[in-house]
Amino acid sequence: MNKSELVDEIVSATNLKKSDSTTAVDTVFSSITKALKSGKEVKIAGFGSFSVSRRAARSGRNPRSGETIQIAASNQPKFKAGKALKDAVN
Repeated sequence: MNKSELVDEIVSATNLKKSDSTTAVDTVFSSITKALKSGKEVKIAGFGSFSVSRRAARSGRNPRSGETIQIAASNQPKFKAGKALKDAVN
């Protein structure tokens, strides 16, 4: 399911206008992004939690030349599914 299919699903389930549903989906995504950028964790009961994990700098290997390269440290978003979501898909 992509974003437009999600919007269509919301439209059919709630009878909202498509523009209102698109705004709602965009607001949810931007709110989660903003919280993660500020270092907060987002927990949605019954669904799961979003967090940011720090990945340390490390050495890697260029697959073309085989030479060793340095990979910079970075922040990685993570999602951990909640029990209700796990139970729903199993």
